[in-house]
Amino acid sequence: MANRHLSRSIALQSLFEWDFKGQAESALKAVTKYNINQFAPGIDDTDFIFNLILGVQKNQAEIDALITASAPDWPLEQITIVDRNVLRIGIYELKFAGAADVPPKVAINEAIELAKTFGGASSGKFVNGVLGTIYKSMGEPRKDE
Repeated sequence: MANRHLSRSIALQSLFEWDFKGQAESALKAVTKYNINQFAPGIDDTDFIFNLILGVQKNQAEIDALITASAPDWPLEQITIVDRNVLRIGIYELKFAGAADVPPKVAINEAIELAKTFGGASSGKFVNGVLGTIYKSMGEPRKDE
């Protein structure tokens, strides 16, 4: 499980840099490859990292719309870059990655931990609130599925 947490950290760092530099579509893979080499040389599962970053990039319009709807008092451009990208990863895992791969509560908890590690003092609570709102709007998955 530590590998997945490290993978999410690298995905966050890559999305942060990509977002900070203006979101050039072609730059995300190169930024991510660099970050893998810098922060996790020899990591076994880079597919998970690339699935996260490319999934966020592919679904960004819908993900950002969910952030805007779930945090109406915080315009997207006023949310810190760290918090915005933690939310993007969390929402991608909640809505697009599939519960079989990442259970919703794991996605939320991992996002909260990333926010606490990389964000500000209130980032964990903010991310928890936004992702909790989205999760509630999705409806609790049935136990027999």
